[in-house]
Amino acid sequence: MTKGSLEIHSENILPIIKKWLYSDKEIFVRELVSNATDAIQKAKILKDSGELAPVDEDFRIDILIDKPNKILRFIDNGIGMDAEEVQKYIAQIAFSGAEEFIEKYKSNQEKDQFIGHFGLGFYSAYMVADKVEIDTLSQRKGKEAAFWSCDGSAEYLLEKGKREKPGTEISLFINKESEEFLEESRLKTILQNYCAFLPYPIYLNGQRINSHEPLWMKAPSECEEKDYLEFYRYLYPFEEEPLFWVHLNADYPFRLKGILYFPTIKRDFDITKTTVKLFCNRVFVSDNCKDILPEYLMVMRGVLDSPDIPLNVSRSYLQMDHTVRQLSQHISKKVSDSLSTLFKTNKEKFIRSWKDIAPIAKLGAIQDEKFFERVKDVLIWKTLGGDWKTIPEYLELNKDKTKDKILYSLDEKQSGRLASLYQQKNIDILLADARIDPYLFSVFERKDTSNQFKRIDSALDDVLLDKSREKTILDAQGKTEAGKLADFFRQKLNQDKIEVEAKSLSADDLPAIVVIDENERRLRDYMHSLNAEGMEALAPKKTFVVNTNHPLVTSLPELDRNHPEIAERLAKEVYELSCLSQREMDPQTLQEFVHQTTELLNSLVRIALKDGK
Repeated sequence: MTKGSLEIHSENILPIIKKWLYSDKEIFVRELVSNATDAIQKAKILKDSGELAPVDEDFRIDILIDKPNKILRFIDNGIGMDAEEVQKYIAQIAFSGAEEFIEKYKSNQEKDQFIGHFGLGFYSAYMVADKVEIDTLSQRKGKEAAFWSCDGSAEYLLEKGKREKPGTEISLFINKESEEFLEESRLKTILQNYCAFLPYPIYLNGQRINSHEPLWMKAPSECEEKDYLEFYRYLYPFEEEPLFWVHLNADYPFRLKGILYFPTIKRDFDITKTTVKLFCNRVFVSDNCKDILPEYLMVMRGVLDSPDIPLNVSRSYLQMDHTVRQLSQHISKKVSDSLSTLFKTNKEKFIRSWKDIAPIAKLGAIQDEKFFERVKDVLIWKTLGGDWKTIPEYLELNKDKTKDKILYSLDEKQSGRLASLYQQKNIDILLADARIDPYLFSVFERKDTSNQFKRIDSALDDVLLDKSREKTILDAQGKTEAGKLADFFRQKLNQDKIEVEAKSLSADDLPAIVVIDENERRLRDYMHSLNAEGMEALAPKKTFVVNTNHPLVTSLPELDRNHPEIAERLAKEVYELSCLSQREMDPQTLQEFVHQTTELLNSLVRIALKDGK
């Protein structure tokens, strides 16, 4: 029998481990099962290499609950240890047995990778136990069993053990504050969370825990559609089926495997919450992948697994470094490549899925220049004609009509008479009904200055004019009829911030439109989204264009001779109705507009009754 003191590389490290090293007490289950898995993996490598004699026994890990005696046992039939190894790997807390073993038996094969270290992880047991015992027997011939015991102080006992079969049994004498871990349901939940995909069978009181295959460990060529869908249902049993998925499988310059799913986005979908599960050698680490996944991919579902992920000593938190940034860029590229492939190979499915894909693709194109370059030619918008077009397709279709301009409208149902004028000229209009679209248009313009995105009411295109009916004849004062109409409305509106023009529109049933410069409107909308102060100073100038071919417009100057008040009110009514139809009326003035319109109708009725007598 040997008594000794733990060779601790940092003074009073046990209290630190118990209170500060791990974020949650339940982590001890993950650590002890990971260590058991590593012990089995070591034994397997040595048996495969011929250094250990083969045995007719399947590898397994058992967790047994002895509730009356408040003991929790973790048992494996892995490599085991002798007294010298216990002294080396357990009594020296900061020494990593896995690191030394890896150095001796280096392997580039993924199946030979280790999960953790039989070092600090073992001591996580003291977060829940007053005393821990190890009974272990090495797989190597001629070795004696060893028994180690420690009550959490710096003193331990090491003597000959009683174990007859190779492997290790760790007994935790659970403290009063941690008796919840003696409940089978509690332990089962922890094991299913952290250890569901480990490579060797895990049993809790004889019941198998990890029977589901980690699909991401397979090569994509070995997986069928039904496999991906079944795996998704296992991970997210209450969600609708995914749209499609991306299978990640990289070996250089980092190791990364995983499957990312594009989910169906519901109304109550939380776009800020990631549910991608992060694994390290099949051990669950976290469901928070915000440092690995770019922000625009946070809505995705699935798993990521990489032994190259830099975790802190407790394996609970990710540490940012160059590898993490590389992983993020690789994932982004694979997602964008998958979008492009789906667009080219199955455009119908791409269009069907676009409602759910669009938020990811558009946000990514705005936030990530490389992502934009890869997806810019597959970003699609529905046209008012009902087709789906990319920007290159739209430009090619309308190159003889709009040249380098891309015309768009914000609303399919209320795009108004102005949109129909363009459609009558066989010019289709993109429906940009997402709030993010104007920001994305700015990215297109910045990348290619020849592109110009114009809302249909940002300028009056020449194609909407009927120059054959322009009223250009000068009167005695050198004024055209169009000029006099513009002067009339300018006087009646009497607002410095409103420019007035009179044009000959191709349609006679549209009295007027309000035009706002594209860039000024975007600036206003952007500042409005920030709830910025001083919005009035940034209000864009409006250009009120009256149609010289509309009877209401041309009759108002004549009405002004006999009923100047009504003519003035009608002139303002034409302007306000134009603003209302184009959603440019301030909601605060709407009530006043309704009141003034009612008064105007009353006046018109009185005139009609008077003229009828």
